[in-house]
Amino acid sequence: MSAKALTTTVLTPPVEETRYDEELARGLASADAAAFAAIYRRWGSLVHTMATRSLGDAHEADDVTQQVFLGAWRGREGFRPERGPLGAWLVGITRRKIVDALTARTRRLALIDAAAQGAESRGHLSAPDEVLDRVLLVSALSRLPRRQREVLCMAFYDDLTQTQIAARTGMPLGTVKSHARRGLHRLRQAIEHDRVYGAPL
Repeated sequence: MSAKALTTTVLTPPVEETRYDEELARGLASADAAAFAAIYRRWGSLVHTMATRSLGDAHEADDVTQQVFLGAWRGREGFRPERGPLGAWLVGITRRKIVDALTARTRRLALIDAAAQGAESRGHLSAPDEVLDRVLLVSALSRLPRRQREVLCMAFYDDLTQTQIAARTGMPLGTVKSHARRGLHRLRQAIEHDRVYGAPL
């Protein structure tokens, strides 16, 4: 293909793009596998980029991309052209799947945290003990150096990955990892100390 032909193909006029999208939408509605494959080729990269930027994890982004197009195929009868173009409909599905992935990640982290607590020799905690744990955690966090505290708070409470923390703070990823490692070590020491001697007033 010549350079001119390639440019013409890439820079498709908006009207032709709209007609092409309408054809793909009709193909999807009629369960046309070839049309669905074309839909994936057209929007798969966009969906994957959105997921990667939101999740900060390529493997999770792969899963979300698969779920988006699987959901689009299964829910194709729910697409209404009068409500907006096919691309916008796919973006809406992508956003919902990203939220689902973030929710699932939070649940996994909670399960990991619960498992770690259960592995300790303290046995089952009563309600007052659970409250005490939270108090000790907040107290220990407040005594960390500012950067370590910021990194751990963003990881604990905002459920951000280290890559996302680096992007938000402008710190190099290696620095974020260092702050997280040192902060967790100090946090563990502080909580153990407070359990034995009591939290400082």
